[in-house]
Amino acid sequence: MSQARGREVWQWLRYAFCAVMLVLILLPLVWTVFLSLRSNIDLMRQAPLSLFGPYTLGNYGELLKNQTLFRWFFNSMIVSGFSVAGVLVLSSLAGYAFGRLHFPFRNWLYVFVLMGLAIPDQSVILTRHHIFSTLHWHNTYLALILPGLSAPLGVFLMTETFRAIPKGMEDAARLDRASPLMVFWKILLPQTLPAQASLGIYTFLLSWNDYWWPLISATRPDMFTLTEGMAAAQTNYAEVTGMGVLMAEAVLAGLPVLIIYIAFQKHIVSAITGMVKL
Repeated sequence: MSQARGREVWQWLRYAFCAVMLVLILLPLVWTVFLSLRSNIDLMRQAPLSLFGPYTLGNYGELLKNQTLFRWFFNSMIVSGFSVAGVLVLSSLAGYAFGRLHFPFRNWLYVFVLMGLAIPDQSVILTRHHIFSTLHWHNTYLALILPGLSAPLGVFLMTETFRAIPKGMEDAARLDRASPLMVFWKILLPQTLPAQASLGIYTFLLSWNDYWWPLISATRPDMFTLTEGMAAAQTNYAEVTGMGVLMAEAVLAGLPVLIIYIAFQKHIVSAITGMVKL
């Protein structure tokens, strides 16, 4: 077999592998949408479902009548939105300090921050619960947002991104008597948009899908996030009449993530390409 023929076969094998992985990833999503478009009577039958229908939008109509669901959706949007904003601000400032500035014990502090990557959230849950109980912050947005602002991975990503920026632009700005804050805001920060987009989406996914901490902190139904509320609604609900509605809720929960990914996919590709070059 010639070398060119071998490369062609290897390329087709990679395409086949990617196609199989794509099917495995999309199949649960397609199946969820398929179930959300079927009536609950069809879903309760023992007979296999036909791919040719009948289909209905009645399950999505039921969602419009559920005001509690929209309250949970609103809570998740508030928590995820402020978590993303907080992580981007804090990680960018910390990344600029660790990546471009010189101050005493910088390397030691950087290592101390990165040690947070080795500490799972479950190991500090009791301490965190005690702190927020003492402050009487449970069942508030602060309790749901503040723990997510601790992002060692975000600090690491932004630090390495700032370090990879050539120093020529910064030196030229300093020759023009630009202050460190101006250099950060006008020169360096715009160069990190791809990394910030990736970090923002990653943070949004973590916050949007978080179930463990909201389950402990939010005990009132009006403060439930979407994940906690949907889990609470599943108790004996799907086995009676509501599987189609639950699938419609799952589709609704996944829409914000899909929209955000589509909107920022170019920045994600740029960030991944930059990290590979590092």
